[in-house]
Order: sequence, then structure tokens, then C-alpha cells
Amino acid sequence: MPRKLLLPRLRVLRFPRPASLPRRPPAMNAARTGYRVFSANSTAACTELAKRITERLGAELGKSVVYQETNGETRVEIQESVRGQDIFIIQTIPRDVNTAVMELLIMAYALKTACARNIIGVIPYFPYSKQSKMRKRGSIVCKLLASMLAKAGLTHIITMDLHQKEIQGFFSFPVDNLRASPFLLQYIQEEIPNYRNAVIVAKSPDAAKRAQSYAERLRLGLAVIHGEAQCAEMDMDDGRHSPPMVKNATVHPGLELPLMMAKEKPPITVVGDVGGRIAIIVDDIIDDVESFVAAAEILKERGAYRIYVMATHGILSAEAPRLIEESSIDEVVVTNTVPHEVQKLQCPKIKTVDISLILSEAIRRIHNGESMAYLFRNITVDD
Repeated sequence: MPRKLLLPRLRVLRFPRPASLPRRPPAMNAARTGYRVFSANSTAACTELAKRITERLGAELGKSVVYQETNGETRVEIQESVRGQDIFIIQTIPRDVNTAVMELLIMAYALKTACARNIIGVIPYFPYSKQSKMRKRGSIVCKLLASMLAKAGLTHIITMDLHQKEIQGFFSFPVDNLRASPFLLQYIQEEIPNYRNAVIVAKSPDAAKRAQSYAERLRLGLAVIHGEAQCAEMDMDDGRHSPPMVKNATVHPGLELPLMMAKEKPPITVVGDVGGRIAIIVDDIIDDVESFVAAAEILKERGAYRIYVMATHGILSAEAPRLIEESSIDEVVVTNTVPHEVQKLQCPKIKTVDISLILSEAIRRIHNGESMAYLFRNITVDD
């Protein structure tokens, strides 16, 4: 019989830890939680929302530097390790939209090259959302921006009240389109005296679905303004100006297409009773306020004694604060998705509703892998 080989038993020697050897330093907050929150904006006014969100999360804002060089180029420097972490970039859009877009793209690409695990963009107001349809011989700029964000390294987006819900289809990664309506509904119930005597108003038929949603939730009446004084945005989208009219157009022999009749708006009318009531105009964006001012004048003529305007995104460009101050509008209520502190100083009628609570909760749930259904309770397709 062959002999068995007996291997010597190995002894594991344990050496005592030298007292002079320093212990491993405690992990930072970022390492324990596995996520960081950055602000991609170079202006102090635009970082206010990011600070509110981090305060609610109990976290610190990530260390980074975003600035414009003398030649106008944007430079971003990440000043801490982000390897293997979930990174949330909060970008509010100021008046200089293109600079804000470049800051977001450059920061996302910097985090991608720094080996971040996931890069989630928190963009409460998504820029170029009004350019989501083909007009004449233009382009769908919103889809171009979606492709640029994906190429830069974003893997997820949190936004609020997209101008068109179909914009979510432009992205190749998940998009969470949160709603600000619960906060605005709460404001109506708590801050508008005698709101039970109010009527929800859509300043155009296009906004009727949103107004109907508010009216049904508040158990109030609905009114719709329709007529020639309204904005003709949809007329530009329907393709009737493309291709342009040609005097000597060549027509194929035997081809006779039915003639499309030109549109003609009827005289302005208010469908619904607003006499002796509070009128609350609701919309998603308030930028150029001429249409809102015109609607307020019509409602005043029809007997409304107080007029409120409520919108998610208060861009309030150009002379908007002055026009609101001189108009029949009593109060304009917007959320802080877009910084508008300067406009509030120019017009005391502008009020702000804070939506940092829902954004911070969305960040927490996404990082922890929890369901987002809680944030969409009772939200329907038309909301």
C-alpha cells in the first residue's frame, strides 16, 4: 500500500496591533449613505432650492466649483471622490438658459468620468419644453436636449410638470414627472379666503384639462375662455403654414385635393359663470403674461371680484412683474422650480410655494430603491 503524505500543520500567527499604528479614519457621510447631491449652477440665487433639498435630506451639498471663464466658457471642477456613488445634480434654470444647460452637461460628464455609479438630474423646470413639436421647418429641440443629456452620462431625470407629457418619450432612460398640483391645491384651501365661492378658469381650451382637474378636486365650478384674444400656440403647431403659400404652385394633372378651410377664431367668450365669484386661472407656465392680463380683464368685465393666477413654473420674463402689478390680477402664485426673487421685489403680488419636500423625498426613494407610487397618489393621466 502506498504511504500517505503527511503535510505539516500550518499555524496562524496573530500579531498584536502596534499602539503607534493609527486606526482607519471613520467613513465620511457620503461613504455611509452612498449618495451625494451637487448643484450645477454658478449663481447664488439658483442654489437656494438645492440648499433646501439637502437640509431636508440631512446631507451636505457636494463640493464643486462651477464658473464662467473670461472667454465665456463654462468650467466645472468636482472637489471630492464620487466613485461608486449615486449622484444627484440639482439644476434650476435661470434666465440664461443656455449657460445652465452647458453647466448641467459638463458636470454630468465630469461625474461620469469620475466613475459615479448613477447620475440623476433633478431639473424641476425642463428647458426647451415648449419646443417639443415640429413647427414649419424648425426642429424638435427638446428631443435634441434629451439626447445630449443621455450622451453626457445622465441615467435618470426627476422633473416637474412637463409642458407636454409626451416629452418623456424623448429619453432613453427613466423620467419621473412629479406634480406640483397638491401644493397649489393646499395653497388655495389655506390661503384664499372663501375659496368655496371660487371658480377655476382655463385661459384657453388647451388648458381645460388642467383646470378641470383642479375643479374636480376642489369641488368647484369650471370656466373656459375662448376667442380671438387667446394665444395661438396650437395654430403654429398644426402645420397650416408649412409649406408656405406659393402663388404659381405646380399641381399634378388630375390631382384635386379638398381645400382646407382657414381657421377663424370666434369673438371672445367666457364659457361658465364667474359673476360675483373668485376666479382662479391655472396653468403650468407663466412667462409672457400678456395672455393672463387679457384674461383677467375679461373676467373682471364678467363680474369676478378677485382674480388669482396659479402656475408651477414662474419664469416671468421681460416686463412681466410690471405688467402684473398694473393689471387686474390680485395675486400670482408659483412654485420655486425657477428662481424669481428679483421679480418678487419688483411685484409684491407674486407669492411662492416651496416644493423642495417632494423633490427631496423623490431623491431618497430613488437612492433606496423604493417605489415612487406614493408620490403619484390619485394622479391621473390628464393631471
